[in-house]
Amino acid sequence: MSTAQHKIGSGFGATSTADDVLEGIDLTGKLAIVTGGYSGIGLETTRALVRAGAHVVVPARRRATAEEALAGLDGVEVDEMDLGDLESVRAFAERFLASGRTIDIVIDSAGIMACPETRVGPGWEAQFATNHLGHFALVNRLWPAIAPGGARIVSVSSRGHHNSGIRWNDIDWQDGYDKWQAYGQAKTANVLFAVHLDRLGRDSGVRAFALHPGGILTPLQRHLPKREMVERGWIDENGEPLDPQGFKTPPQGAATQVWAATSPALDGLGGLYLEDCDVAEPAPEDGAGFGVKAWAVDPDQAARLWELSARRTGVNAFATD
Repeated sequence: MSTAQHKIGSGFGATSTADDVLEGIDLTGKLAIVTGGYSGIGLETTRALVRAGAHVVVPARRRATAEEALAGLDGVEVDEMDLGDLESVRAFAERFLASGRTIDIVIDSAGIMACPETRVGPGWEAQFATNHLGHFALVNRLWPAIAPGGARIVSVSSRGHHNSGIRWNDIDWQDGYDKWQAYGQAKTANVLFAVHLDRLGRDSGVRAFALHPGGILTPLQRHLPKREMVERGWIDENGEPLDPQGFKTPPQGAATQVWAATSPALDGLGGLYLEDCDVAEPAPEDGAGFGVKAWAVDPDQAARLWELSARRTGVNAFATD
């Protein structure tokens, strides 16, 4: 089967930073929403977009923490939102829509990883609910402000999507729980979301992308004990990152999502998975750790996930009835 998942020769790579990919790009007058935009690569994303002239809205579960992290940064506003609480997502979206503004960029950067078994809402597995369903509801509720002038929607996934496709027979892990496979399922959902959103939104000028930002040591690892990270070869006994693992710095980790949101090289494209500031290749069948798995860009699975997500969240900006 033919695919557009092939490098386009962007001129950037794994060591490029968010500022590198924004060089020469003027975002004055543009409005961006960045979830998780006050921590880790989300914070670096916010900083870079503001330096390029954008106004950035950061919805945050920990509002006071966000305001402290973003203090002194002009062109940023913070509001309250918890992706794991659909009523909180609704309330944020309604407040934003009431402002009458339009949105040029949405970067769904917030997420949780490999957490202990946790349930939210009506018993949903927390990683799928927070990383995917929360962002699904947010974008659909904000659609009236996204569609008018066209926009780019960026869904931050991970190479962790290699761990699992969608477990259609047990999405909420009622039959046992594996934190890494649950994370993988949620990250696959992030890619499938972009695939189908791009299909639905392109006639309105809205394009969507998903991506792997790279390996970066950030607060995303908050649920992992030090011993596990040592055993995985991520850090040494003193908590220092091990160079052979090739971890990116936060500015490098933010680069691919900023490139996805702004690069003219992606004009006319969409529904693609990116890594290292370029379109990713299909992942090899031998399981090597790069590229995108076929299950994450399958249009039929993307459509099926969209319908499931619409039923769960009760919101679908594209409903015809």
